[in-house]
Amino acid sequence: MITMKINGQQKNWDGDPDLPLLWFLRDESGLTGTKYGCGQALCGACTVIVDKQATRACITSVSDVVGREVTTIEGLHPTGDHAVQKAWRQLNVPQCGFCQVGQIMQAAALLMENPKPTHDQIREAMAGNICRCGTYQRVENAVRLASTGV
Repeated sequence: MITMKINGQQKNWDGDPDLPLLWFLRDESGLTGTKYGCGQALCGACTVIVDKQATRACITSVSDVVGREVTTIEGLHPTGDHAVQKAWRQLNVPQCGFCQVGQIMQAAALLMENPKPTHDQIREAMAGNICRCGTYQRVENAVRLASTGV
């Protein structure tokens, strides 16, 4: 039996320990905010936070998060009022929106580690998250705004 904590709640899994965390979240836990993008950890759409670190759920197995704290977009803030979420709304960051959950989770992890990142630190941290619509400038501006506490 695998035990982990997802969004503050203990979850147990007695299935395949190699099941990707992404599919456990979506199919077994009903947390569909985390998106499938490339399946190879190249795009960032599946980013969640594991013990305060941005993690690609598509290549992380359920067994990799035993006893760890997993936060998805649903658990970032109960009413969607995390500083990053508020900044995203205030600056109208999304275009199509598909990548935005991963972008938000990556940004939230960055701000947990570094509450006042520089321009270069924001760009470096966000570089692994792909946006087909090209909203990179808005993403960067939103991360900067979120770092002020919005």
